[in-house]
Formats: sequence, structure tokens, C-alpha cells
Amino acid sequence: MTAFATDDAKLLFCTRFTRLFAYGALSVVLVFYLTGLGLSESRTGLLFTLILAGDTVVSLFLTTAADRIGRRRVLVAGSILMVGAGLAFAFTSNFLFLIVAGTIGVISPSGNEVGPFLSIEQAALAHVVPGRTRTAAFAWYTLTGAFATAIGSLCGGMLPGALRGSHMAALESYRAVVLLYASLGVLLALLFTRLSSATEVDRSPNASSASVLTAKLLGVGHSRSVVFKLAGLFALDAFGGGFVVQSLAAYWFYLRFGVNPGTLGAIFFGANVFAGVSALLASRLAARFGLVRTMVFTHLPSNVLLTLVPLMPTLPLAILVLLARFSISQMDVPTRQSYLMAVVRPDERSAAAGITGVARTVGASIAPWLAGMMFARPSLINLPFFVAGTLKIVYDVLLYREFVSLQPPEEKA
Repeated sequence: MTAFATDDAKLLFCTRFTRLFAYGALSVVLVFYLTGLGLSESRTGLLFTLILAGDTVVSLFLTTAADRIGRRRVLVAGSILMVGAGLAFAFTSNFLFLIVAGTIGVISPSGNEVGPFLSIEQAALAHVVPGRTRTAAFAWYTLTGAFATAIGSLCGGMLPGALRGSHMAALESYRAVVLLYASLGVLLALLFTRLSSATEVDRSPNASSASVLTAKLLGVGHSRSVVFKLAGLFALDAFGGGFVVQSLAAYWFYLRFGVNPGTLGAIFFGANVFAGVSALLASRLAARFGLVRTMVFTHLPSNVLLTLVPLMPTLPLAILVLLARFSISQMDVPTRQSYLMAVVRPDERSAAAGITGVARTVGASIAPWLAGMMFARPSLINLPFFVAGTLKIVYDVLLYREFVSLQPPEEKA
């Protein structure tokens, strides 16, 4: 890690940890909190869908403009939106107001990245580390996020139990986690103000003249065809994953086995630790087999395991299969991020990451609503896992067919 540990890189790792800790903590209790406010399972799923759909508009606007108006400014603005959404969720139970706050602000129902942060941080990180260590940097970046999500999930599950031990009502104990989410948004904004100008796009005359030779759409010109193809495939992958976002997966364990939030926090702590460690192995595999092959051949078996989770007859077996799945499920993340940054121009990186990130959000935004309707019917609570696994396998096959021959510069060399 020391090979790319510049001051800016360290800050980006800190912001990643802070944000994913907040997302992980919130995801464990969010369904319990919203149903405690009086929302049905189907309404909760609809709210998640609308939150993710609204995030697409905000993220698309901010990420495609970030290279022009300044990455640091956009990251601070995103942090403020995170604070506002957290406070709104903490202090209202009105469904329409929750929709407005969730779609305009930044709320993560999945424990995964939402908002403009990931796309712009990826572009900034690719700017401040050498190309030869880019995939390794993204692997550590993924590991940082996975550990943060794991620790956040554990704390998010344990904190309500500890507060209820001091005679606090269950709903209020969940609200405390929502307020923690908002307060971490404030810390995030402060950290982003410390980034240097090295994370910004080169604005020298030569760089500017080169970037305008090709007309741009949504901030991408030369890389448009590749970006839009990848965006479509990533949307399919995210649509499949949206059926089993962490909040819904946690709720499935509750419905199927009666698992309480504290135990759920421990389960997803372990799952995210396994996922994070697997990211480091991904950079080694990519150096030997290539980024696309590593993405596909580690993602395929993880999706087979996903479909096996609901077939397990006991809680220990279900946890074992889930952990096995997470131990390889995230190997495609740093390789995917590194591949995208490698095959687009430096002055198009934020926009490219933003477009593909928004595509993933669009894909993921519909699925929770459908999954919520499935969870509302006891006979269908296992179906989201089967749908998710099948769709993600189709994504793997299509990705390999379209991009195995398009190599990044370091692989060509």
C-alpha cells in the first residue's frame, strides 16, 4: 500500500471508510426503522426504489460536471446532501416527505455506494497513483470500504440492542443509528475539504485543447462507445443485485430464521470482511490473467452461491453459503473500477465513472420494489435470490463476450 500512499490517497481512503461505515450501519436497521414508523414491506421496497431512482438524477448531474466545476466542491456538496437526508429520515414519518428527502438527498438502503462519491473518488485516486499500481490501489480502496461496511454493520446491529438495554424504545434506538449517519456526513464534508489540487483535472492549455477535439456527451467524447456499453452491462448486474441489497437480505434472515438485528450485524460484519480480503487477491489475479477475465471468472461462481442461500435448510448452512459467496463476490469490484479508469481518457474519468455508476443505480432502483412485493408474500421470500443470481450470470457472459479483447494499456505492454 505504501507505493501509492500519497497524502491525497490517504484522505480518499479515510473518506471511503467514513462513508461506508455510515452506509453499513444504516443498512442493518433501515427496514426495521421504517416498518417501525408504520410503513409496510411493500411501501418500504417502493421507497428504496424511489430513493435509488432519485439518486440517479443527482449523481448524473454532479459527476458529469465534476471535472469542470471541481471534484472537491462536488464531493463536499454530496456530503451535505447526505447530512440533510439523514436528518430528514430521523425527524419525520411522513411517507411523501421521506420520498422527497431520499430522492434529493443521499441515503444508502443497501450498504453500498450511492451518490456522486464513488465515481469522483475513483477518478481522483487514478489521478494521484501511478498506472502500474492502479489496480492494487483500487483493491486496497475496495478492502477499506468492505471493512468499513463490516464494522458499520456490526455497530449498526449492536447499538440498538445496547440502547434498548438502557430502556430506550426500539424505534428510538434505530433512530439513533440514523442520526449517526447524518453526523458522519458532516465529518465526510470536512475531510473532503482537505484534498489538494492534485486530485483535479489538468487545466493546462495543452490538456484543454486536446480535450475539445471531440464533442462530448455527458462529459465523454473519445470514450463514449466503451462507456455506454459498459453502462448497459453494469445496469444489468446492478438490477440483479438490487433484489438482494443488504437491507433486504438482512430482513430475509429475520423472516426465514427469526434472526435479531444484533446477530444480523455480526453476520454481515463477517460477510463484508470476507469480501474485503478477496479484493486484495483480485489485483494479483488480474496481473496474471487480465482484468476482464478476473472480473468474470470470480463473479460467476459467486452468483451460483447466491442462488443456493435460500435452499439451505438451517441458519448455520445459510450463513456458511453467504460467507462463501462474499469471499469471492467482490473480486470484480477493484478490477472493474481499474478497467474503466484505464480505457477512458483522464479528463473523462469522473464522467465515465458517473455514467456507469448512475447506470448501476438505475438498474438497482427497480429491483427493491419488486423484491419488497415478494417479501410481502411468505411463499415468495426466496425468489429474489434466484432472480438475482440468474441475471448476474447473464451479465458475466455478456461482459466477457464484449470486452475480453479490449485490453488496458498495461496489459498490452
